[in-house]
Amino acid sequence: MKNSLWVIVILTLFSLNTYAAPSRIICLNGALTETVDALGFGKQIVAVDVTSTYPAYVNQLPKVSKNRSVSAEGLLSFSPDLILAPENTVSKEIEYQLQSAGVKLVVFKQQYSYPGSIAFIKAVSVALGVPEKGNALAKEQETKVNAALNKVKQHPTNAKVLFIYARGTGVMMVAGKNTSLDAIINLAGAKNAVSEFSEFKPYTTEALVKANPDAILMFDFGFSSLGGLDAILKLPGMQQTNAGKNKKIIQMDGDLLTNFSTRLDKAITDLNAKL
Repeated sequence: MKNSLWVIVILTLFSLNTYAAPSRIICLNGALTETVDALGFGKQIVAVDVTSTYPAYVNQLPKVSKNRSVSAEGLLSFSPDLILAPENTVSKEIEYQLQSAGVKLVVFKQQYSYPGSIAFIKAVSVALGVPEKGNALAKEQETKVNAALNKVKQHPTNAKVLFIYARGTGVMMVAGKNTSLDAIINLAGAKNAVSEFSEFKPYTTEALVKANPDAILMFDFGFSSLGGLDAILKLPGMQQTNAGKNKKIIQMDGDLLTNFSTRLDKAITDLNAKL
């Protein structure tokens, strides 16, 4: 009996040590930052990547780099005890350096779907050592997303939507299947105007005219980089599309559209309303 009690005590102490709440967290994408904050660990975030913009206070936090690339030195300079990163962000070499320094790294592969968003919330909560909070937040999120999807059913749209990623006219890409944009367009009750390819491909006038979208969807920074509505409507071929003729150019916050986490319900209803 005494031996059994000792085993319980040892396992409990080991569990408490293993799942001790992190005090210095680095998040390497916007979805992770948003979710960590929603789970009550916002004050423990010491640095973020350049894609993290929500909640608003994270814009005042230090950035681990000026772009999406990271270095072991840059990460370790913030003395983190936990780093959360999306897949393919941290190289094996950097991972080894972090491990050698005693820093825990957890890598996530997101699935851009309603079930994927719920699984993501739970996975982040496990990494933070608070799975109970994750289950509660996930349940709350399920209720909100179901309400959003019911709202979409009440306001259906058969619109064909073309998403254009832009950084000025020199960098323009179109979102195909198997992308977060394709997923959010479908959840909002519309159809991706592109179905013949997956991922992203360079934007061309020919592809625009062929797709003939009812609406053009863009990130707000992409919309601005092209010079706003009037300039976009003057792009070659735009007036040959339903979107151009009806001036249906939609701009939305990029993080909101693509994070697929705690604000998925808002992304769905906002996009549906704009369509």
